[in-house]
Amino acid sequence: MESTALTTTQPTGSVFSGIQQFEDAQRIAKALASSTLIPPQFQGQQGFANCLVALEIANRMGISPFLAMQHLHVIHGRPSWSSSFIIAMVNGCGRFSPLRFELSGSGDSLACYAIAKDLASGQELKGPTITMAMAKKEQWATKAGSKWQTMPELMIRYRAAAFWGRLYASDLLLGMQSQEEVVDIQPVTVSDQVADLNAAIPEPAPAPAPAPEPESDELF
Repeated sequence: MESTALTTTQPTGSVFSGIQQFEDAQRIAKALASSTLIPPQFQGQQGFANCLVALEIANRMGISPFLAMQHLHVIHGRPSWSSSFIIAMVNGCGRFSPLRFELSGSGDSLACYAIAKDLASGQELKGPTITMAMAKKEQWATKAGSKWQTMPELMIRYRAAAFWGRLYASDLLLGMQSQEEVVDIQPVTVSDQVADLNAAIPEPAPAPAPAPEPESDELF
């Protein structure tokens, strides 16, 4: 693997691939968890297991564990990348030209898509177009405190980059969503849905009573 600004280490296999690798990873995780320079979700005894997971992710991506921790966000129990990190990974991997963002319209008609060139084939790779109409329909821009309401041009670029990354460079992102996407996901209570479905199922009809046996005409 070639060294770049973001890719600086060689992947050496999963930290869970053997006892020795796991023990080595635990020592590294313990040292990292004692640091105050990493995000709170990785600090202390409670963050120890998160450090192990971050080591695994960093190892698979061939990047520094510290870099992975700085850009990993755990939201609703799911790890996600910051959108700025997704852009940096795409731009720094050496496989594509730097991402460009094509904006059009303004206000409710604002639209954006990301585009870059595959350096091996020379093909222009255009990502899905993100629009403010989509942001409102998906309720990204209508949630209380949403950054879509105060900085739409930045958020629309971030979403366009995330869509482009998952479409053309999902291996770089390990299939994970961006931080902004996970924040925008509406929580769903599965148990309530199951209860509603169960309530809609009609009760089975009672089984018919067995017919009485005919009386015998035989005389005793």
